Amino acid sequence: MIVRQLQDLEQTERCVRADNWQSVRMLLKNDNMGFSFHITTIFAGTETPIHYQNHLESVYCISGFGEVETCADGKVYPISPGTIYILDQHDKHLLRAHDGQDIVFACVFNPPLNGKETHDENGVYPLEAEEVD
Repeated sequence: MIVRQLQDLEQTERCVRADNWQSVRMLLKNDNMGFSFHITTIFAGTETPIHYQNHLESVYCISGFGEVETCADGKVYPISPGTIYILDQHDKHLLRAHDGQDIVFACVFNPPLNGKETHDENGVYPLEAEEVD
């Protein structure tokens, strides 16, 4: 059995931070579950271009408000607590957090992340990256 506490992982290399987001990687490839699980915070008032060409992702909103826009068709979907969006087609998208409050998500990736991934200039995570313990 694996048991971990979010607040403990926030102080380790499992917490990856960029200018407009933070991702606590609670479950990774080396845990051998076939997927990874993250608590990701998108900082208020930011827009993040994302295009997971190598991964499928499900994203569940725990708290906060914002929107996700699919780049292929320009459709905008509101995000609020209880919303899930699923990137089942490697959808290129823009993720926006409204001013005033961060958005907190629970995210699942397949294939699982190794731990050190950050978005490249196109919003893509590499298929393989440096592992963390």
